[in-house]
Amino acid sequence: MTARAILVGAPRSGAGKTTLTVGLIAALNACGRRVRALKCGPDYIDAAFHSAASGAGCANIDSWAMSPGHMAAILKSAGEPDGLVVVESAMGLFDGIAGQAGRSGAAADIAVRFGIPVVLAVDIAGQAQSAGAVAKGFAEFDPRLEIGGVILNGVASERHLRTATEGLTAAGMARLGWLPRRRKFAFQDRHLGLVQARERHDLDKEITTLADQIAATVDLDRIEAMARPVREMGDADTGQAATCAPDPPGQRIALADDDAFSFVYPHMTEAWRRQGAEIERFSPLADEPPPEGCDSCWLPGGYPELHAGRIAAAGRFLAGLAAFSETRPVHGECGGYMVLGQTLEGSDGAAHAMAGLLGHRTSFRDRKLHLGYRRAVTTQD
Repeated sequence: MTARAILVGAPRSGAGKTTLTVGLIAALNACGRRVRALKCGPDYIDAAFHSAASGAGCANIDSWAMSPGHMAAILKSAGEPDGLVVVESAMGLFDGIAGQAGRSGAAADIAVRFGIPVVLAVDIAGQAQSAGAVAKGFAEFDPRLEIGGVILNGVASERHLRTATEGLTAAGMARLGWLPRRRKFAFQDRHLGLVQARERHDLDKEITTLADQIAATVDLDRIEAMARPVREMGDADTGQAATCAPDPPGQRIALADDDAFSFVYPHMTEAWRRQGAEIERFSPLADEPPPEGCDSCWLPGGYPELHAGRIAAAGRFLAGLAAFSETRPVHGECGGYMVLGQTLEGSDGAAHAMAGLLGHRTSFRDRKLHLGYRRAVTTQD
């Protein structure tokens, strides 16, 4: 039997999608369900929380960056027979870029293409009955989309819950549950998103607490009942799941992996393994050089700007990286690219010497952050 799926969406970022998604995954797992998660869009951070809650990997699915066949393959590989796939939206449900219909990068593209019902998370801080108008507007914006119901987030009191529910009822929208404004914990955020799951040493306890809250105030049976088998799986080519990634840069890849270098898509490393590559992880923050015997080095993104002083003081790492680069390729993306430059002005305001393998300098002092999709075309190999 094909796995069934639901998609957790919201009107905007910061409405509680990740909190709700993590709690749903953990609460359903606690009920004995086989739950897997997917994250819409190019987000590394939320996916790690999903993995912690489900105990399994969480891949990304993206209607702009991936073909329909790639998306279908990822959905197929995520699902287990009689299992449940919980997909989390990025930003607002309909937010994407102008372009080809169904390929905007919006989570709604995925829900429509694969017939996945949506659980809409509405943060009702500063409103009550108006939540019904918001939910109805989302339900009617695209008639091809099924909004199965609403979970109210940020409930301040019994009266607040009652009046917001009245608004949903008047709009003909179902209330599937609610979450209180004051919870025993909250996922902290910073630039680029939430504080990483790997940095939260009490994460398992926090997820259990959240699952208990979800089980108490959200109708899990109703949510499970609204899940639908994923349709249009005829597009899926299981081989495409392995090719939705760049070719392995080598047979044995030295992959930086610690709190400063952690932005790696699981589907990418899995694709490399399927193609026969071996991955050797090392930690620049622990002053480890790229492992001997590797024929390429990959420095992924992450938060080097928060650890610039430690990286500058990691003499074995920097010397080893320089020696490695003399005979073998070194790839740096995002934060990894920053470290390949001359200096990095970190969050402490000081300029720290980096690897010096490239000529650029990077500063975190003045934020110039631009998020969004970019298409790049190489002019030569």
